[in-house]
Amino acid sequence: MATRRRSRPRARPSVARPSVLLAAFVCAACGLVYELELVALGSHLIGDSVTQTSVVLSVMVFAMGLGSLLAKRFTRRPATAFALVECALALVGGLSVLTLYACWAWLGGYQAALVGLTGVIGVLIGAEIPLLMTLIQRIRREDAGRAVADLFAADYVGALVGGLAFPFLILPAFGQATGALVTGAVNAVAGAGVVLWLFRDEPAPRLRVLLWAACGLVLVALGAAAAFSGAIERAARHALYGAQIRFAAQSRYQEIVLTGPDDGAATDARQPLRLFLDGRGTVCGPDQYRADEALVHPAMAGPDARVLLLGGGDGLALREVLRHSGVRSVRLVELDPALTALARSDPALAALGGHSLDDPRVRITHADALEWLRERAAGRPGGPDDGPFDVVISGLPAPPEAGTGTFQSEEFFGLARRVLAPGGRIAVRAGAAGSGLWPVEAGLRAAALQTLPYGLPAGPATVCGPARPQSFVLAAAARPRPALADDAPPPRALTAEGLRDSADRLAAARPAHYPAALTLLGPR
Repeated sequence: MATRRRSRPRARPSVARPSVLLAAFVCAACGLVYELELVALGSHLIGDSVTQTSVVLSVMVFAMGLGSLLAKRFTRRPATAFALVECALALVGGLSVLTLYACWAWLGGYQAALVGLTGVIGVLIGAEIPLLMTLIQRIRREDAGRAVADLFAADYVGALVGGLAFPFLILPAFGQATGALVTGAVNAVAGAGVVLWLFRDEPAPRLRVLLWAACGLVLVALGAAAAFSGAIERAARHALYGAQIRFAAQSRYQEIVLTGPDDGAATDARQPLRLFLDGRGTVCGPDQYRADEALVHPAMAGPDARVLLLGGGDGLALREVLRHSGVRSVRLVELDPALTALARSDPALAALGGHSLDDPRVRITHADALEWLRERAAGRPGGPDDGPFDVVISGLPAPPEAGTGTFQSEEFFGLARRVLAPGGRIAVRAGAAGSGLWPVEAGLRAAALQTLPYGLPAGPATVCGPARPQSFVLAAAARPRPALADDAPPPRALTAEGLRDSADRLAAARPAHYPAALTLLGPR
């Protein structure tokens, strides 16, 4: 009986019960933020959002069940156990983003670290509900069903608030690393602090001092990590990219890193300008022209007054489009405004792109390409440069770079076809030459388009590394011909003869049984 008296709160039930429910609300919000941080960082670093989400959710739910079972052993002293759980959760969850980023940059063991941290966080979150339920019953004995209903209502509403706060408040205001640290501090104060204050008679005096000290140490550790998070990120980036970093930022959509000399040189043979998006190299000074020329110039053989460019916020593919004299207007649809801002403001990257983003013929829209096409196809009003288009060029990443096949799906190509002018053409990146080409061609054919696959052969190795072969698909209502426009600039990577040869070679290699076209719901 003495133990039970010590477990009762010092405050009146009318104050203690709402306080415990408030702690449940805040802890649920923090727990969901940790979960979303892990999913978002996994998607940024690896790119396969479906896999990362599935791994995090499945491991998290399993670990939560395990944590609930383990919590049964500690319900005799629920306040003490809950305080320890929240201190541990605040520390592990708060440091999770920096830990995973460091593992990715230095150790290369990101997947194992992701599963391990997800499991630990899930166990700690799972232990909360049984302990909170015990605390509520210690405040005032009541029907178990009513207590469970109130507790789960606070938990679910807290999860809702945390889920909405993550993309709209935490990420814009703090970013991923600092956002996780701030969430951990809130978790420690609202979780451990509130319960220790309410049930301060449960632990013995010496243990009570140790618990408060543990909460204080967790806050100090999170504060120190916040103070040094910038230095940690910079050290990790230098270890990862191994070059002078001139710009690094985490936008809402991706991590953007630009490396190279500060003197404005874009094609320095020893240390070229490089652009990395979520760790994936997309631009390297000496080799930057190869893929962009091969994507753009075959599509411009015909009417080209109005052009739609999907992706390509770095301005490099746009530069190739504007080199054709017949172009009158270009609509560029790029998701990330931070990328176009960098391509305009950085002297070397702007020079590499020929300052194409500042050309008066260009109109820029920051939007998801699929959603923008859907709105245009649905007849929603747009500007005078919103179609129909003579040429549609998709500079969006192809799987496995993109992680999913959204921008190579039948639905995507069907929407792109609807904004084409009569006789218009669509050019699509199909990724590295190989089996990935044929599902892309199958999707274009499923959208009632005739196709011409062609390839860019491997180039000589440079400071940027070996130039891998790449493949593309040109599509139109009538079968397009393998040719370059009369006003095309002198070819460097892909000549007219090379275009015809690669088209003939790929036509001969086309499989007898086509792979299934990609759709937004998966292969057919």
